[in-house]
Amino acid sequence: MRATATDPRDDPRTAIPHAEPGNVIGLFGGSFNPPHSGHRLVADVALSRLGLDQLWWLVTPGNPLKDHAQLAPLGERLDAVAALARHPRMRVTALETRLGTSYSARTVDLLRQKRPRLRFVWIMGADNLAGFHRWQDWRGLMESVPVAVIDRPGATLSALWSPAAQTFSRWRIDEQDAGLVARERAPAWTFLHGPRDPSSSTRIRAGQAGTRMS
Repeated sequence: MRATATDPRDDPRTAIPHAEPGNVIGLFGGSFNPPHSGHRLVADVALSRLGLDQLWWLVTPGNPLKDHAQLAPLGERLDAVAALARHPRMRVTALETRLGTSYSARTVDLLRQKRPRLRFVWIMGADNLAGFHRWQDWRGLMESVPVAVIDRPGATLSALWSPAAQTFSRWRIDEQDAGLVARERAPAWTFLHGPRDPSSSTRIRAGQAGTRMS
């Protein structure tokens, strides 16, 4: 079936960003509903400490584990992320829309197939690691690319004692060597401590709802 002019796959922001062969790319996925300073802090920490050439913000059409009732339109979220992620080595994309994927493990598999000369690192906040074992094929994701987990307020212990962290504990790389994780063969992961931002998309949405009702 031929795509129409309004097909979201026609939006250039759903394309895979350009990168040079051999580049190390951080993949930072999320609904970003809305994006906030805590997300930007995770991106900044990853970019500075992992030796990344680029960091791609993967704005998902919709997280399969979350209720979509309050999900803002994809275009609005892309605009909001682009306003937040102003950095020469950050790219904002909704490539899952064009790839037709809903799950991170599948997205990573397709990216590795389509861009075999790039090296990818999956980036996530510690709050996501705490529930990572509920993601589809989470073991497959851990075994396909290195992973970097950035500390988030209130999530340190739950993340480090999570089923995913315990399952892959023998492959954890000390954060002093975090700059090497992208060059390690998966499974390999590291946990990065540092400044933490308490901002929360859930609280922001709740505040917005309260404002509308008042």
